[in-house]
Amino acid sequence: MTVLKDRLRHTLYQVLRAGFRVLPLSDGQRDRLRGRFMDRHADWVPPPPRGRAGTAAGSQPYRPLQRADEPAIGHVPYRSEPLPETLPATLVAFYLPQFHPIAQNDAWWGKGFTEWRNVTRALPQFEGHVQPRLPADLGFYDLRNPQVMRDQAALAREYGIGAFCFYYYWFSGTTLLETPLRQWLADDSIDFPFCLCWANENWARRWDGRSEDILIGQQHSAEDDIAFIAHIADYLRDRRALKVDGKPMLLVYRPHLLPDARATGERWRTWCRDNGVGEIHLAYVQGFERPDPREIGFDAAVEFPPNMSNPRSLTADQYLINPAFEGDVRDWRELAAEIAARPLPEYPLYPGVNPGWDNEARRSGRGRVYLHASPRGYRDWLSTTIHQRLAPVPASKKLVFINAWNEWAEGAVLEPDVRLGHAYLDATRQALRAPVVVAAPVRPCVVIHAWYLDILAELLADLQRAALPWRVIITTTADKHDGVAKAVAQAGLTAQIEVFPNHGRDILPFLHVAERLYQEGEQVVLKLHTKRSTHRQDGEEWRRELTGRLMDADRAPRLFEAFVADPDLGLIAPEGHVQPLDYYWGANERNVGALLSQIGLPAADVSNDTFVAGSMFWVRLSALRPLLDTHLAPSSFDLEAGQVDGTQAHALERVISLVVGYAGARTQTAAEVLGLPFEDGQPYQYARKG
Repeated sequence: MTVLKDRLRHTLYQVLRAGFRVLPLSDGQRDRLRGRFMDRHADWVPPPPRGRAGTAAGSQPYRPLQRADEPAIGHVPYRSEPLPETLPATLVAFYLPQFHPIAQNDAWWGKGFTEWRNVTRALPQFEGHVQPRLPADLGFYDLRNPQVMRDQAALAREYGIGAFCFYYYWFSGTTLLETPLRQWLADDSIDFPFCLCWANENWARRWDGRSEDILIGQQHSAEDDIAFIAHIADYLRDRRALKVDGKPMLLVYRPHLLPDARATGERWRTWCRDNGVGEIHLAYVQGFERPDPREIGFDAAVEFPPNMSNPRSLTADQYLINPAFEGDVRDWRELAAEIAARPLPEYPLYPGVNPGWDNEARRSGRGRVYLHASPRGYRDWLSTTIHQRLAPVPASKKLVFINAWNEWAEGAVLEPDVRLGHAYLDATRQALRAPVVVAAPVRPCVVIHAWYLDILAELLADLQRAALPWRVIITTTADKHDGVAKAVAQAGLTAQIEVFPNHGRDILPFLHVAERLYQEGEQVVLKLHTKRSTHRQDGEEWRRELTGRLMDADRAPRLFEAFVADPDLGLIAPEGHVQPLDYYWGANERNVGALLSQIGLPAADVSNDTFVAGSMFWVRLSALRPLLDTHLAPSSFDLEAGQVDGTQAHALERVISLVVGYAGARTQTAAEVLGLPFEDGQPYQYARKG
């Protein structure tokens, strides 16, 4: 059966890549196809993947794909919030005007081509690789419609973006993709600053500006310098032109491709002085070169991540979907940390940040992918850049460039998408505010997943006896909502009741709630659920032992105070229920491995790592951040079928303590925190090793 699944998976990948649709089969059709396939391909062996799974990957269960067309955990809807009265910096987002058809692209790529064709053809290459990336509120827009750019400008302004930097495509008198920019220039109602970045590379079929397979090339010359500056003069004269110290700004993408960058700059400056533009502020992009801009006659440089940084490769860690994947996978978190920590050089430099990168859409099966980008990680990078790196810089020169507003085919996007909504825009707005100093937690939250309502009443009574100022959140299904509300009223408590489908057991609802609580600034949570374990005769005993060791009246206040006193304490487990990872390992090994890869954690040490059996514990939410920042898709959790092991929820149960450790926090048992003696040398009575 495993061979069949691998063969069908590989075949399905090829079918989708070829552009065909796949229609569902009836049960009878599926059975006949399965039998016919096994008769013809009984000796087929799947090609070995290049990733961590190695040649053994085909012998393990295959996890569902991350769907790109559903909201993930951490999806942020549009919301209106005030910006700081005085913005601490001007944020400039690079903007790609490729989203409309032009005659040249019709000839090169086929009638009606726009960048959206690249975007929508992308396929996931490994587990956890979210492709294609799909637009949300603004849709698959056509930039020939002037309303699109009005809407984009309004959205950018509302979330704190101060200007767009339009890529400008000039080839010795021929311009490409200029129609939207001319429409913008003609529409004075778009009250939003902008500048131009001359993308002075060759236009190549590989989308990389190299000399192979050139579609239209650059012919740099002194005459072309003058023709170019004269052509863009209207942009420089416009009242909305982004200015530094009163001078309109102009960027060059690769000055080293110019025969003499200093001479080009001098020609431009002279022409602008003589033709009513005045002085200009000339900058270059540090995408491939990093000279002192003053050495080439420019005024400043602009950082352009992810270029000019080389974080470690993660390619070998991936569980491949496409066995023929030849791309390059890197760690975005290392990119962000390294660039955020760079001191500014002596020369004028405008720092840059990047919300992510994945150009698989342009390079099928050969993309460069920066994994583990997240809105919170981007927020922290941007916040550090604004409030620390730029701290000594004069106010008039506090500019930060963001790569990018709408590079959909390169996975560098601030615009809302289906998976995370407005999360990156919301993170942008948060970064403009002064950093929040985290104080000690003032109250505990308790998140209870209620399936068995009689047990819920028992847990609520235990909460009351603990006499803490609980914030109570109860997750349940729609059909049990009224019963939960009744139980809460009878207990005399106040609780938030959150309704979720019967999907992902207690784990998926908890992740949704934990994400929201973390965003709201809550810190410490007690996770409980109405565990009955109907497949076991001792299920009641198991639950009461778990809950008693976490929330008995003489324990709960002291456990919460331990979090207040020790910021390094990340998780408190009930003693006796911290078990070796190899318990029930066979059904979970591959799921745990793939999940760790997706979160960005090292492979588990099965001989020494442990997990909290029963998935009830106290936890500091910041210690769960690596997991929350993964933004898992609900569809990656198995549909409910009474499973007792081997699901995504069971895999999550096994990685919680590993996540806490990776976040730099400590796990202890309740007995250890309370200084109580406890010997844990006996085999675990509620499960057997297997």
